[in-house]
Amino acid sequence: MSEDKVGSLVEEALKRKERLQALKKKNEEGKDIKTDTPSKLPMPKFRSYKPQDESLKEKVLENAKPGDVESEVQDQLSAAKSKVVIEELDISNLAPRKPDWDLKRDVSKKLEKLERRTQKAIAELIRERLKQGQHDLASMVNMVGKDDDDNNKT
Repeated sequence: MSEDKVGSLVEEALKRKERLQALKKKNEEGKDIKTDTPSKLPMPKFRSYKPQDESLKEKVLENAKPGDVESEVQDQLSAAKSKVVIEELDISNLAPRKPDWDLKRDVSKKLEKLERRTQKAIAELIRERLKQGQHDLASMVNMVGKDDDDNNKT
């Protein structure tokens, strides 16, 4: 095990050496041949610092000028004075929702399916009774209506 660790450490050291050499070559290529200084240095910008050196005073940025605040305030005040007319007011948005509104929303699709199945089952029962010849159509419809009323009362 110790040989594996030593071998991996040696490999990592070699990789590090290669990376360092590549960085040195890159830095040497970036330097100017005559002056032996990097060819592109970042240019300083002095916002709040006033340099003492005359050559650096050219890099000082001008102080920021304040904008015209008075006109902006006047615009906002005039906008606030104008009355906004609400054309339509939806009362349902103002009233708080009932605590179970999300449950009703989720169950509504299932209730629609059940309603369709119930209607089909009622129609099928009526057809069966008509086939048996027990009653005529009008009395069957009335009977089904009475059955529904009796079920709703209980």
